[in-house]
Amino acid sequence: MEIHQVKQRLILTSRHEGMGLLPVKVLKSASGSILVALDPIGVKNGDWVFTIANSSARSATGDERILTDLTVGGIIDNWPPQLHN
Repeated sequence: MEIHQVKQRLILTSRHEGMGLLPVKVLKSASGSILVALDPIGVKNGDWVFTIANSSARSATGDERILTDLTVGGIIDNWPPQLHN
């Protein structure tokens, strides 16, 4: 698991049916990398979240048939500012 900040929702005009209909979010890592993850819980822009990667990401969507390598697993409350500067 890693911690990321939600930057925005990614709007897709077309997607592979194996991705299901979950929202797709753009995330930024502490190192500045930009990633994309499926969001089964409904996070908002600016939220700090933890993500679940690789084969476990499918389970985290709630549907093992969904094709993903990164899924938002939860929202982190009261994330200490000194940890993400």
